Amino acid sequence: MLADGVADRGPKSLTSGSGQQVSNGFTTSAPQSPREGPGTATSAAGTTSGPSVPLGGLRTLVVQQTSLERPRETWSKKMDFLLSVIGYAVDLGNVWRFPYICYQNGGGAFLLPYLLMAVFGGVPLFYMELALGQFHRSGCISIWKHICPIFKGIGFAICIIALYIAFYYNTIMAWALYYLLSSFQPTLPWTTCTNSWNTHNCNRYMSSDHNVSWSNSSTSPAEEFYTRHVLQVHRSPGLHQLGSVSWQLALCLLFIFIIVYFSIWKGVKTSGKVVWVTATFPYLVLVVLLIRGATLPGAWRGVVFYLKPDWEKLLSPGVWIDAAAQIFFSLGPGFGVLLAFASYNPFHNNCYKDALVTSSVNCLTSFLSGFVIFTVLGYMAEMRQQSVDAVAKDAGPSLLFIIYAEAIANMPAATFFAIIFFLMIIMLGLDSTFAGLEGVITAMLDEFPHVLAKRREWFVFGLVCVCYLGALSTLTYGGAFVVKLFEEYATGPAVITVVLLEVIAVSWFYGTKRFCNDIQLMLGFYPGCFWRTCWVAICPCFLLVSVHVIRSDTEVKLFHYKYPQWTTVLGYCIGVSSFICVPAYMFYHLLNAKGTFKQVLENSCQSGQPLFVF
Repeated sequence: MLADGVADRGPKSLTSGSGQQVSNGFTTSAPQSPREGPGTATSAAGTTSGPSVPLGGLRTLVVQQTSLERPRETWSKKMDFLLSVIGYAVDLGNVWRFPYICYQNGGGAFLLPYLLMAVFGGVPLFYMELALGQFHRSGCISIWKHICPIFKGIGFAICIIALYIAFYYNTIMAWALYYLLSSFQPTLPWTTCTNSWNTHNCNRYMSSDHNVSWSNSSTSPAEEFYTRHVLQVHRSPGLHQLGSVSWQLALCLLFIFIIVYFSIWKGVKTSGKVVWVTATFPYLVLVVLLIRGATLPGAWRGVVFYLKPDWEKLLSPGVWIDAAAQIFFSLGPGFGVLLAFASYNPFHNNCYKDALVTSSVNCLTSFLSGFVIFTVLGYMAEMRQQSVDAVAKDAGPSLLFIIYAEAIANMPAATFFAIIFFLMIIMLGLDSTFAGLEGVITAMLDEFPHVLAKRREWFVFGLVCVCYLGALSTLTYGGAFVVKLFEEYATGPAVITVVLLEVIAVSWFYGTKRFCNDIQLMLGFYPGCFWRTCWVAICPCFLLVSVHVIRSDTEVKLFHYKYPQWTTVLGYCIGVSSFICVPAYMFYHLLNAKGTFKQVLENSCQSGQPLFVF
C-alpha cells in the first residue's frame, strides 16, 4: 500500500523481509534471487493498478515479476540437497586417510588441532561457498561476472582440476568393483596361497590357526591378490613403462561410468534421488562393521592405539599442517561442487544451518571410521602377534584393499561382510563422483546456456567419455603409480592455491561487507565478527599452511617403485596446467578492457568498487 504515490520515490535500499527488492524500489511477493532477473514496474512489466483515488488516499500497486531467463532447476526436497552435500564431503578419504593421519600424529591429541582447523578454517570456507552459490545462483565460472570478472579464470581452473580428479578417483571404485565381483564365491580368493598369482612368500593363516609364523619377508594372500592379481604392478617397472591396459579393470570402470551417467544426466532431480541410497547405505555398513569389529579379539588394542594421546606431538608443526590439509580435503571447498549444489537451493534457504550440519556430520563420520578401522587393526595385530604400529604401516587404498580385506576374510560369514564392505566403498566414491562432475556440468551450462542448456544429456555423455579415456592410463599394469602421481602432486597444491585466490577475491576485492550484506538479504541476519574475521584473515593463513603439506623433499614410494625426481616435476606440471587458467584469463581481461590500468582493476569488481573492500 502506497500513500500519495510518495513511497515509490523513496530510497531503494535492500530489504530482507519476505519480499525481494526490485529495480524500481518496490518488493515482489515471491522471494527471488537477484540473479533471476529484476522485476519492473508499470511501463516495463505490464503492471496494473486499481481505480484512481483522490490525492492523499491509498492505492494498491501490483508488481508482476518478469524474467527473460529460464527458471533455474531446484532440488525436489531439502533432504536431497543435504544428502548430496554429505555424500560429496564423506568420501573414501574419511575411511582410510583420517584414521591413518590421526594415529600418526598423536592419536587422541590430534583431535585438538583437527577441531581447531575445522572451526577456524574448514567450516568458514564451507559456509562461504554455500552462501556464494545460493545467492548468485551460478556455477563456478559464471559466478565471477557477479563478483570479480578478472578472477574468472579460477572457475576454468576448478573445472580442469575436477577432470584430473575424475581421471584417477573412479579407478579406485573400479578396483572395489573387481573385489565385489570376486566376493561372490564360497571361498574368498584372497584367503589362499594356491592361486596362479601367489609366490613362495605367501603366508596363509586363519583365525583358527594358533601357530602363526610371520616374518618380515612374509606376504599375505590379500596383499598378493591386490598387487599381483588386481593391479598387476609386478609387471610394470614404473611410470616410464606402464604396460598394457587390464581389460578386467577397463570393464569395471566402464560399468562405474555407466552408473554415473544415468545418475546425473537429468540433473539434480535424478541425482538427488540416487543419493538417498548411496549416501545412507555407507552409514549402515559402518555401524555393522563397528559392531563386528568390537567383538573381535584384540580390538581394544587398536582402539587404545587410535585414541591414546601423545601430547608432545602437538609441538610439531607437521601435526598442525596435516590437520589443516585433512579438514580441507575432507570438507572439499574449492572444487566447484558446493557452489553448484547451493545454486539449486531456494534463495532464502538457511545455508548457514546447512553448513554447520553437514560439516559436523563429516567430521563425526571421520571419527567413527577410525573406530571401524582400528578395531580390525587391533585384531590383525593380535593374530600376527605384532604391534598395532607394525600392522598399520600401510596408508591409502592399501589399508582398505589389503589390511581390511584380509581381516574380513578371517571373520565368520566372510563373504557377506566382503560384499557389503566393497559395496560401501563403491557408494562412497559414487557420491563424490556425482558431485565432482555436477560441478563441471553446472559451470559449463551456466556459462554457455544457449549452446548446452537443451543438450545436457549429450554434454554429460561427452564429459563421461572424456573422463573414461583420461582414466585409461590408470588401468595399466603401472596404473597405481599414475593414481599416486595425480593424488600426490597434480591436484592437491593446485586446488589449495585456487581456493586461496577465491577467498582473497571474495574477501578483499568483492569485499567482506558487501558479501555479508548479500547474506543478510538472503538469510535475514548479518554474519558475526567471527565469520568476517575468518574470511578476511584466518582462512587465507589456513590455506597457506595447508599448501605446505606437499613437501618436495619427501620421498614418495609405492610398492617397489621409488618416484624419481622427474616424476615430481611431471606432477607439478600437470597441476600448473590447470592453474595457468587464472593468470591467462587475467591477462586476457586486461588486454580487452578499456581505461587505465588502475581503472580496469577497480572496475573488475562488481559496481566498480575500489580494491580491498573489507
